[in-house]
Amino acid sequence: MASHDKRLGLIAGNGRFPFLVLDAARAQGLEVIVAAIEEETFPEIESHGAAAVHWLSLGELSKLIETFKREGVHRAIMAGQVKHKQIFSSIRPDWRLAKLLLTLGTRNTDSLLGAIGKVLADEGIILENSTSMLEPLLAKAGVLTRRPPTEPEQKNIDYGRTLARHLAQFDIGQTVVVAEGACVAVEAMEGTDTTIERAGQIMGSLESNPSILSRALTVVKIAKPNQDMRFDVPVVGAETIEVMRNAGATCLAIDAGRCLLLDGAKITSAADAANIAIIAD
Repeated sequence: MASHDKRLGLIAGNGRFPFLVLDAARAQGLEVIVAAIEEETFPEIESHGAAAVHWLSLGELSKLIETFKREGVHRAIMAGQVKHKQIFSSIRPDWRLAKLLLTLGTRNTDSLLGAIGKVLADEGIILENSTSMLEPLLAKAGVLTRRPPTEPEQKNIDYGRTLARHLAQFDIGQTVVVAEGACVAVEAMEGTDTTIERAGQIMGSLESNPSILSRALTVVKIAKPNQDMRFDVPVVGAETIEVMRNAGATCLAIDAGRCLLLDGAKITSAADAANIAIIAD
C-alpha cells in the first residue's frame, strides 16, 4: 500500500459516529486526517488519536478541499450528523459553496451532499461509504430485543413504513411516528429525537381526553429508496431509546443492513429495560 493510500480524510459531524469511524480506521493502520465542523463536532475529537485535526466552519468548502490536498488525502468518509437547518442558519458560505448552492434546484440533504461529493471528486478526493468501516454495526434482520412487536405495533409499523417510504422519495426525513394507525409526527429538518419528543408532546396534550384508543407510539426509521451510503445513513444510538421511553414510544422499526446501531448491546439492553421492541426488516 502506497503511503498516501494510508491516509483517510474524516469529515466529522456531531455524535459518536465519527469517533467509531476514527477508531476503526486506526485499527486498520490508517492515518486519519479529521476535518472537524466547528458548529457540530464534539471537541473530544482532538484527543482521539487522529494524525491531525483541522477545524473549519460548515460553509468553508474551499478550506476543506485545501486542507485535504495539503495533507495528501485522496479518499474521505463523511460521518456524523450535520443538522439540515444549519444550511439556513447564519453560517456564511464561501464562494465555492455559495456557487454550488445556486446551482441546486432543491436544497435537501441528498442534493446538497451529493453536489459536495461531486466537487470533492472533481478535486481528486473520493467520498467512500460512511458505513465501510462499520459493517458489523449495521442492523441485522429480525427482532433485536427480548420481545417482538405486538399485533397493534406491527400494524403501526406496516402503515409507518408505507408512509415513510413515500416521504423518503422527496428526502423530507427518515422517521415517522405512528399511534393506532394514525401519523402523529413526521421528521423534517429537526432530526429523529426531536420528532419523537414532539410526538410525545402531542399525545401528552390529549391525556385529559378519555379515549378507547392506545396512545403508545411506534417509531419507524427507514433509509431512502435509493439511499446513498456515503452520507445521511440512518443512525440509532442509546439516547434515541431514552427519548422514546420519555415520549411513551413502545416500538422501533428500522431497515436491516441500512441502519447503523452505534451502541449495539447498550441499545438492546436499554430497550429491554424499557419494554421497547426493536425490529429490523
